[in-house]
Amino acid sequence: MPLADRIRPATLNDVVGQSHLIGKNRPLTKIIESGRIPNMIFYGPSGVGKTTVARIIADSANMRLHKLNGTNASTADIKSVVSEVDTFLGCNGILLYLDEIQYLNKKQQQSLLEYIEDGSITLIASTTENPYFYVYNAILSRSTVFEFKPVQPAELEKAIRRGFSLMTEETGVEYHLDDEAVRYISRGCGGDVRKSLNTVELCALTCTDGEITLELSQELTQRSNMRYDRDGDQHYDLLSALQKSIRGSDENAALHYAARLIEAGDIISLSRRLLVIASEDIGLAYPQAAMITKACVDNAMQLGLPEARIPLAQAVIMLATSPKSNSAEKAIDAALADVRNGQSYDFPRQLQNVHCDGEGAAVKGQHYLYPHDYPNHWVKQQYLPDPLKNRVYYEYGENKLEQAAKDYWSRIKK
Repeated sequence: MPLADRIRPATLNDVVGQSHLIGKNRPLTKIIESGRIPNMIFYGPSGVGKTTVARIIADSANMRLHKLNGTNASTADIKSVVSEVDTFLGCNGILLYLDEIQYLNKKQQQSLLEYIEDGSITLIASTTENPYFYVYNAILSRSTVFEFKPVQPAELEKAIRRGFSLMTEETGVEYHLDDEAVRYISRGCGGDVRKSLNTVELCALTCTDGEITLELSQELTQRSNMRYDRDGDQHYDLLSALQKSIRGSDENAALHYAARLIEAGDIISLSRRLLVIASEDIGLAYPQAAMITKACVDNAMQLGLPEARIPLAQAVIMLATSPKSNSAEKAIDAALADVRNGQSYDFPRQLQNVHCDGEGAAVKGQHYLYPHDYPNHWVKQQYLPDPLKNRVYYEYGENKLEQAAKDYWSRIKK
């Protein structure tokens, strides 16, 4: 059994972190004290205490307890739980702890709804994914969602020291802890108690002289301990933080979030996001940004890691320090709104691809004015359909390049 399971807290007082939920006058503490357990969904990253707190609450309730995991629970398992409703076994109520509820399909979740609704089954579910996306709405509306957050390093240090104490009891070895080693483990595990305790166990089993040094902790606190899930919320939060930092012209923050993606080996997601940022957030304020970003991305893909970090950093810094404009995005979104609202009208005749008119045509000839035959390669004529002829989609951005273009066309079209 891993150290994280051997040292799992039995009371809320032993749980590290989650001070916004646990402690005097905090929600989960008051729920246990009340003796009345509502339907609850615990949401947050792995290794932060969701399962531990759920088990503590379940143990405190005088109810028939069932534990299922969404990764392997079947409809038959759920039916087995439901079958105990209105039986002697379930006379005090049934408490179902359902870990990783996001892996249950809609039909499986629906099978619980009737019993959750009438109170025959009380549900405590946990998930690493946003429940508002992955949990059936009817269950969500009958539950209270509590968000668990990554454990702060100062709190993690308590769990780490407790872990070494237990290893001393088990092995008989007195471990001498370098404070810097403890601090390094607490900061290197991404707020994940389980991963920090796994590192503690690995350090204790590897160390023969009882000296837990900074060097040893650096060797055993693996890169995989960085919190990152390519398919989870953290992935999209990281990309969002990157883009918002670039949009806000904070090159240092942008480099930080880019570094986290690079360290996770996910240069594809980073590259794709940089390409869209070049057009969405820099746009016409610096049109060359799109070409430069594409060149940097192409270089990164050909080079691979670790060298790919250099052209990617070049693109990040260039985008963050470039002038910004979202006028192109706003313009196309405005045009799309008209099209999606059914405003797709006939083309003006002079724009149609007309080579000849039939004998019955009311108007003969295209009457298209060829702009290159006129001064400055421009002539006034209608291009939009009649009902939209005065529509304006594009508004010049407040930057040097777009204002220069505005001044130019103001002189030509006056």
